Amino acid sequence: MGNYNLFIVIGSLREKLARTRQAFRQKFDALLKSGRMGEDTLDELAETLILADVGVVTTEKIIKAIGQKTKKTDPFSAIEEALKKELVAILSKYPARLSLNSPPGVLMMVGVNGGGKTTSLAKLARRFENEGKKCLLVAADTFRAAAQEQLAVWGRQLNVPVIKGSYGADPASVVFDALRHFKSHGFDYLLVDTAGRIHTNTNLMNELEKVKRVIAREIPGAPQEILLVLDASIGQNALHQAREFLKFSGLTGIFLTKFDGTAKGGSAISITDELGLPIKFIGTGESEDDILEFSAGQFTDALFS
Repeated sequence: MGNYNLFIVIGSLREKLARTRQAFRQKFDALLKSGRMGEDTLDELAETLILADVGVVTTEKIIKAIGQKTKKTDPFSAIEEALKKELVAILSKYPARLSLNSPPGVLMMVGVNGGGKTTSLAKLARRFENEGKKCLLVAADTFRAAAQEQLAVWGRQLNVPVIKGSYGADPASVVFDALRHFKSHGFDYLLVDTAGRIHTNTNLMNELEKVKRVIAREIPGAPQEILLVLDASIGQNALHQAREFLKFSGLTGIFLTKFDGTAKGGSAISITDELGLPIKFIGTGESEDDILEFSAGQFTDALFS
């Protein structure tokens, strides 16, 4: 049964990575057919990786490692295996499992507006509820009425309660009220949707730190997870966004959204490599069930299959 489930997951991921895989495999297969190894071949492989949006810094690291490992071997049979091992090594360098081991647990979602924070939070709520956990959602993005309403719609659809504040209210005070309700009603997980832009980035980071302090004061050790939501479809631009959020302390991982339909799936590799953060989940569509727990091995197998 385990192998069957693994086959289903890889098949689903393979389907979602179709555009990335197609662009990658066409060039990579042509490279392998040459049956030779040399500096020109490594240059072509580097170009292939960059076109898959792996990024220059990470590509250089991968090419250097492959060059060293295939120097004294038959390159035709060794290059693909060496590349797979490098990708898995990069993607599995940091622990990807959630730290919400036992309730009460708090998870914050951060990231720019439009990246898919609210939908991703709803997907996690659905996943946790299916696992038998009782969730409470918090609409802490009080600067956008649309964000609060979107989370409220998801709450009604999933039958999960949502705490909202008035438009323009202090996000930390909304989270404080939610924490009181959370503790008094025996919820397992508190899932916090945050703002993506408040006038300037400095103000945004200060606001997020304030929310985090309120949570830590009310529940020692929380928030156990702070996930940065990044849009895979914008490729390397996601890295530029992410670097701003690295100013915010406590990030525990990445939720990579909009994998379906993008040819820039290779950005997952450089995102985890350059940010030093694990990808914990990927979003593969718009419905509440379009979510996969990230696996370095499964991602690599799907990319090459």
